Amino acid sequence: MKVALDAMGGDHAPAVNIGGAIDALRYYPKLQHLFLVGDQPVLETESARQGLDLSDPRVSIVHAPEVIGMGEPGAKTVRRKKLSSINVAMDMVKEGRADAFVSAGNTGAAVAAATLKLRTLPGVDRAGIATAIPNEFGICHILDAGANPEAKPEHLVAYAVMGTAFSRNVLGVKSPKVGLMSNGEEDEKGTTFTKETFKLLKQTPGIDFVGNVEGRDLFETELDVVLCDGFVGNVMLKTVEATAKAVSKWLKTEIKGNPLRLCGAVLAQGAFKALKEKSSYETYGGSPLLGVNGVVIIAHGSSSALAVRNAIRVGMETVENRVNSRIEEALATIAEGAVVTE
Repeated sequence: MKVALDAMGGDHAPAVNIGGAIDALRYYPKLQHLFLVGDQPVLETESARQGLDLSDPRVSIVHAPEVIGMGEPGAKTVRRKKLSSINVAMDMVKEGRADAFVSAGNTGAAVAAATLKLRTLPGVDRAGIATAIPNEFGICHILDAGANPEAKPEHLVAYAVMGTAFSRNVLGVKSPKVGLMSNGEEDEKGTTFTKETFKLLKQTPGIDFVGNVEGRDLFETELDVVLCDGFVGNVMLKTVEATAKAVSKWLKTEIKGNPLRLCGAVLAQGAFKALKEKSSYETYGGSPLLGVNGVVIIAHGSSSALAVRNAIRVGMETVENRVNSRIEEALATIAEGAVVTE
């Protein structure tokens, strides 16, 4: 399996990308080749600093002299910086030289490049980002977490199918449960957009639609996919991340303020470590951009080396389990059913 890594993407690039590459090559024997895409002199210097052996036949640098900054407008910059690391790496997937693309860089640029170069799968109008959130029952994916802020009801139906395919084939969930984010669980709650989406989802075969869900259900209800437009999903995701950081900070302050609490914290170190691993984005690595004709994994902008390594793993798992083929099959079945009904 071959992966193209945007080695210049992210807040802490290229250091974390090289570190993640070293770990990925060490831990994933199925990784046949890792392409480090970016400014060659910069990547050679960082590789030497961290001890990455570029004579290893499993790794190589692909020169891309331009970088799309985290604050630059996505679509416009993708067209302007044709030799950026995002564009060059995405071209490798388009041309079949790489099986998956991974980046912790500019999300808007990655989505734009994927849409322009790879196009969407048959039956998919807009791609969506599926971001993992841990809950009491395992992992729940928010879909869409930011790719499509002005979604239509039919887009969310496709997200339901794609999220189901990903949960079933990558995570091994036999019958993924799908919920629609709203301001109440009752069928009649929500905006015109969510009400229309609700009606379509009730009629969609092949998904286990459980109805409307609320914010609290992300953590305490057995759900595998929660549907929303990209605006709501991105706000929700960032709120969850900020809340987790705030609670962690408050907890540390309270513990340090009392000697007895410090002693208790020492005894509970194992529990704190397990909780950190479960709640950290680093554990889940990256979010698949579902719906494009290729495997694209978008990692957090502030990714660490561990997060980059796990993003590469998610990309490999998505390829290995033929998620895009499963999505195409499911959407084709729904389309055939619609034709027969008509």
